[in-house]
Amino acid sequence: MDLKEIKAVIDLMTRNGLSEFELEKGDFKLRVKRGPGGEWISSATPVAPAPAAVTYPAPIAAVPAAAAPTAPTAPPPAAAGSSQIVSPMVGTFYRSPSPDAAAYVEPGQEVNEDTVVCIIEAMKVMNEIKAETRGIIVEVLAQNGKPVEFGKPLFSVRPK
Repeated sequence: MDLKEIKAVIDLMTRNGLSEFELEKGDFKLRVKRGPGGEWISSATPVAPAPAAVTYPAPIAAVPAAAAPTAPTAPPPAAAGSSQIVSPMVGTFYRSPSPDAAAYVEPGQEVNEDTVVCIIEAMKVMNEIKAETRGIIVEVLAQNGKPVEFGKPLFSVRPK
């Protein structure tokens, strides 16, 4: 994938209000994400070697940012000594893979970086969200079946 194709992906994301895009094709992986300040962060790497991050500040700065929510809410404070797993995208939060299945994780359960903790549905696509941290789930902060915003805390985790 060349720079022109990556810019086209960013343009499509901007027009559709997406904050994150990931593509894996063979041994190539591309991840484009909009940071909390609206800046774009992109990394394109072969799957086997170590990833290298690339930022495109100048060309992307000219792209108009998506409209910010009118009433931003402050995330709940993390419990002393704990961290949070936050939503990487806008969508609908689900604790389990289906309505009749058990939740991916429960308070008191140990998780590691690769543990799937929930699903966020965005544009009819079910996205598995991994903990990306090691610890014990202290509290579920999002409501099952309810919308979540980018950066909204989903779980409180006590490091192990």
